[in-house]
Amino acid sequence: MASAKGKSGIHPKVAVFDVDGTLFRSSLLIQLVEQLIRDGTFPEETQAAYAKQHEKWLDREGDYESYIQGVIEAFTEHLTGVHYGALADAAKRMVAAQWKHTYRYPRALIKELKDRGYYLLAISHSPKTVLDKFCPRLGFDKVYGLLYEIDSDDKFTGKIIDEQALDKAYVIRRAIDKEELKLTNSIGVGDTESDIPFLEIVARPICFNPNAKLYAHAKKHGWKVVVERKDVIYTIQ
Repeated sequence: MASAKGKSGIHPKVAVFDVDGTLFRSSLLIQLVEQLIRDGTFPEETQAAYAKQHEKWLDREGDYESYIQGVIEAFTEHLTGVHYGALADAAKRMVAAQWKHTYRYPRALIKELKDRGYYLLAISHSPKTVLDKFCPRLGFDKVYGLLYEIDSDDKFTGKIIDEQALDKAYVIRRAIDKEELKLTNSIGVGDTESDIPFLEIVARPICFNPNAKLYAHAKKHGWKVVVERKDVIYTIQ
C-alpha cells in the first residue's frame, strides 16, 4: 500500500487494539446482552441459548469460541424489532458500570502510546453502539465495530450493514487509508486467532493472553507474547 500523508504532512504512527478479551476483561457483547435482559428488552430465556456453552467453558470442557457464538446468535435473534434507543441506553448503563474492567498491561500500553503520539484504533466484532460508549473513555481516536441496520422507525432489522466489517484485516487497511496513517512502527494487540490477519499487517504484533491457536501462531512466527495473571505480567517471548 502506498504511504499516505495527512493534511499536516505528518505520517501518524498507529496502534491497533482488539477490545473484547484483550482490553476489556470480558466481552462487551456478552455484557450488553446481559444488560438488555436485565432491562427487559430481551426476554429472560435469551440466556438459555448460550447457557450450556457458558457452563462448559467455565468447567473447561468447552471453548470460548462456542460460548461467544451462542451469545452472538442469541443477540441477533432478539435484536430484530428492538428500538435503537433501547440498545443505546443499555450500552450506556453497562459501560458506565464496567468501563474500568480492563487489563493492566493494555491499559498502560495505551497511555504510553498516546503519550508518544500514536493514533489509537480499536477494532471489535461487538456492536459499534457499545464501542462508542466504551472506547473513548480509554483514549482511542477511532473505533471500528459492527453496524446493524435500522428501519424507518429506528428499529433493528437484525441485519449487519457491512459484512466486510467481520474481516479485521480489511477494516484496518481501510482505516489506514481513510485516516491517512502509515504502518511503519505500527503496533497491534490481540488475543485470539481471529486477530491473526490484522496482527500480520502491523510492524509489531503483540499477543496478549492468547488462546492456544494464537499462541501456536505467535510461537511459530516469533511474535511477542504477554500474559497477565492477577497482578503479575509475564513476557514469554
